[in-house]
Amino acid sequence: MSDPAQTTQPGIHTSPRTDVSQNQGKFRIHFNFPGRAVPDHDDHGYGPLATVVESFMDPGTLIQMHQHRNEEIVSWVPAGVMRHDDRQGNELVTDPEHLLVMNAGSGFWHAEETLSEDPPLRMLQIFVRPHSLDLEPGIQHKPIPEPTPNEWRHLFGPTDGDAPLSVRNEVQCYDCRLEAGATTELPSRGDRDVYCYVFDGAVTVGEDEAPLGYTESALITGAAEVPVTATEDSTLVAFAIDPDAPITRRGTIGR
Repeated sequence: MSDPAQTTQPGIHTSPRTDVSQNQGKFRIHFNFPGRAVPDHDDHGYGPLATVVESFMDPGTLIQMHQHRNEEIVSWVPAGVMRHDDRQGNELVTDPEHLLVMNAGSGFWHAEETLSEDPPLRMLQIFVRPHSLDLEPGIQHKPIPEPTPNEWRHLFGPTDGDAPLSVRNEVQCYDCRLEAGATTELPSRGDRDVYCYVFDGAVTVGEDEAPLGYTESALITGAAEVPVTATEDSTLVAFAIDPDAPITRRGTIGR
């Protein structure tokens, strides 16, 4: 009989900075695929989390009106501003105090912009696979709680949960500003697996202190109580994922 202590140890699969990118001049993106962290995993995504995109927009950049379908798109802006407008008449500014969730469903048209006087923008755009096709489209834009150093802040989760904003599948998202030398635990939700992305700084993960640096990530399976220690001031984003949740794979980008 196997030792129960051994069977409950988490698997920590680390990934370097992505080499999948697109350069459109004033708009540049890097695709982080959580499923690629796991050896022999046959999906670039991991359950309902399709991809986490690091996006750069120079001042004075306009991404023309375009449509998304069958994906949930979350815009997380830790500094600067991202300006959104859409065919429903919304003109929204997403910044460190606000989060934007576009539930594209059967189809949602929008544009993104930075003005010439805006600072350079680096943000994450998170693509979640919905549980069903052609759901009702809509948009959420709300204030989020003030961050507390060294604590996880809950940003979004499933529609029936307690997060400030929602997506239509089993993904919970958190961020944390972790000070150098501080330790916290990855946000765990029962038997959920966790994908952790280092937006800024450097950390170690797990009892064996696997190092993760700037824009590197880790997929932790069988997560329970997994410590994360900052070796320098760091900004982290983490996702608690049900890898067995029903998913669709016909999104415009987040397939």
